[in-house]
Amino acid sequence: MEYTIKVAGLPETERLAQRLASLLKGGEVITLEGDLGAGKTTFTQSLAKELGIRRTVNSPTFTILKQYEGRLPLNHLDVYRLADSDEDLGWDELFYGDAVSVIEWARYISEELPEERLDIEIRRSGDDGRIFCFRPSGSRYEALVKEIGL
Repeated sequence: MEYTIKVAGLPETERLAQRLASLLKGGEVITLEGDLGAGKTTFTQSLAKELGIRRTVNSPTFTILKQYEGRLPLNHLDVYRLADSDEDLGWDELFYGDAVSVIEWARYISEELPEERLDIEIRRSGDDGRIFCFRPSGSRYEALVKEIGL
């Protein structure tokens, strides 16, 4: 099942991410796909803010993983650089712990991802608009998307 929502600009993107974050309990895996500049990191920054993370959240493109502490711990991964790699970074520890894991460019590690997760694709729509496609896998994520109100 796919749930789609169109947002008009940055404030609506922030509200969507914050709504999602307010419903998280820990241990969720959220993947983000979209072209460069689609808003993956911006979405993650808003999600992190709602999780009570005070540090600056930016893309971990060169470090692959950044971890933050807040109401819930956050693993923020950008796996773009792993496109042609079979490196194991301890995926099980990251994806099956208490932290919320947000993975940008997740398709590059698709075989390592848990079956149950929330996949989000972000596409541009006009100058400032975005279209978010939520694809939940598993009953936990189906319920989460319904709670968001999509």
